[in-house]
Amino acid sequence: MSPFPNARWLRRLSLAILVSSSAAVAAVAFAAERTRVSFPKDLDKLVHYTTVKRGNSTEQILTTQAAIDAVRSGREIPAGTHFVLADYRDGKVFRYFVMEKGEGWGADYDARRRTGDWHFQAFKPDRSVTMAENPARCQSCHQSRGSESFLYTFDELKRP
Repeated sequence: MSPFPNARWLRRLSLAILVSSSAAVAAVAFAAERTRVSFPKDLDKLVHYTTVKRGNSTEQILTTQAAIDAVRSGREIPAGTHFVLADYRDGKVFRYFVMEKGEGWGADYDARRRTGDWHFQAFKPDRSVTMAENPARCQSCHQSRGSESFLYTFDELKRP
């Protein structure tokens, strides 16, 4: 006889917790993905063009001078361009979000998910890829900005 008044119920509860925990871990493990984005080798050569403050986060946004020049002259942003959002919290880098454009990269995704030829990736402060952030989430938001090269800060790029 079990020391617990309802051992069968306790076993079922334990099994339910195990199954739901496994499903949650599997969902997290498959939510994020690696993309073609590389962390820019010369981050210090990128140009800071705007700052966005959200709650306790200060986002410094950077890109190449070539991208800024292209937008200001009405040309397409060239393949090979990086945009970096450095998310600072308490004065330190908390994470980086990077958009990179590659020739033909849009074909990697179903048409419903595409953002032109842009790919997205999140990076830890040490600049290694983080799988805790899902690039598909970035794509889904940036899709609404197709007429602005998929950028939320397109207008800021135009400012001298």
